[in-house]
Amino acid sequence: MGKQPLNEKNFDKARKSYQPKPPYVMNCLKAFIVGGLICVFGELLTQMYIHWFDYSEKNAINPTVATLILLSALATGFGVYDKLGQFAGAGSAVPVTGFANSITSAALEHKSEGLVLGVATNLFKLAGSVIVFGVVAAYVLGIIRYVWSLIF
Repeated sequence: MGKQPLNEKNFDKARKSYQPKPPYVMNCLKAFIVGGLICVFGELLTQMYIHWFDYSEKNAINPTVATLILLSALATGFGVYDKLGQFAGAGSAVPVTGFANSITSAALEHKSEGLVLGVATNLFKLAGSVIVFGVVAAYVLGIIRYVWSLIF
């Protein structure tokens, strides 16, 4: 029995035998821990705003989110958040800090093109689509809720 001719099916089989298996369990564990720690830090910020600055529970969320976004943008600018993202994967990308990181990274990539044409335009490439999706989704859900209230 000789060697089989190399075709697409045999090539995929041979290629897969040389690829290392990704550590799925470890990746999930790292994402869970880092994402959880980011959320715990957010909860600590919320409690700080409630107890130190006399915000209500409802109103403390806004400065908490703003603080998380600011800290994430600063960490991205100093190169810290990228290292965290390489370590944690989705655990650092899912919270609001991941969104701030992606916007800041896009802006920093194009800073050599100038403040307006480089930073500002690339800052809103990602944010613009997310904001538009959020507004349209809220509008559609509002219409559905209104129709639901008319029916029932």
